[in-house]
Order: sequence, then structure tokens, then C-alpha cells
Amino acid sequence: MASVREIDRDSNVKVGIRFPLDYSPDGFFYSTKTVLEQSKSNIINLLLTQKGERVMQPNFGSRLKELLFEQITPTTIDTIENEIRESISTQLPHIILNDVLVVPSNEKNMINVQIDYSTRLEPDTFDSITFNFEVGE
Repeated sequence: MASVREIDRDSNVKVGIRFPLDYSPDGFFYSTKTVLEQSKSNIINLLLTQKGERVMQPNFGSRLKELLFEQITPTTIDTIENEIRESISTQLPHIILNDVLVVPSNEKNMINVQIDYSTRLEPDTFDSITFNFEVGE
């Protein structure tokens, strides 16, 4: 059986399914080819899934959607950052969070979240995800 590092370096081997799901001309869904690329899909899937939403895995997900309907205050921003950090460290322990930045947008009712991360497999290789959320008043 090939190691994860060998699989990660073989461009012919698919690691997983890219999120959000979309049709691919090469198959039913777009695939990921590296652990770092699959980790991005895993983070998106985790944070956009509400706790209790996944059948048979009631603790999978985050409270992010719930928190986005709160007033934007420094406390809310800290709570959102802590929820992201806690959800990822609990559910995706192979991911190293290098930075989580939660910033209210200049546009009314918007909040921007940037997550910089790497994986334990390749800790010196970094990637980033940016979310732009519309929030409640």
C-alpha cells in the first residue's frame, strides 16, 4: 500500500472530492489530487455544516451559521474566530491553523473570514481560504 506522501505526489491518483460539489467533464465530481487541496474542501465542508445536521455524526460541523445572525461586535468576532479554531482542531486534527482573521467588511452586514493553514503532512506548504458572509442584524 502506498504512503500518503507517495499518493500526494502521484498526479494520477485522486485524494478526494472537491467542495463545493460540481459536475466535472472527467467524471461526476471534481476531484482533489493532494492532501492540502482535500483539506481545503474538508474545512469548507466542516464550517458550512451545522452541528447536528449530519446524520449519525451529531458533533460534526460548527456553529458558524448560528453566530452569523448575531450583531457584529468585538465579542462576536472573537466568538466566530474561536468557533472556527475549535471546530477545525476537534474535527480535522491533521490541519495546522496558521491564522484565522475575522474582519467586518466595509459593506453593511458583511463579514470576511480568512483562514491560513497547512497540514501535518507538509507543514511548510500553506494555503488559504476566504469566506465572505452576509450577517444578520
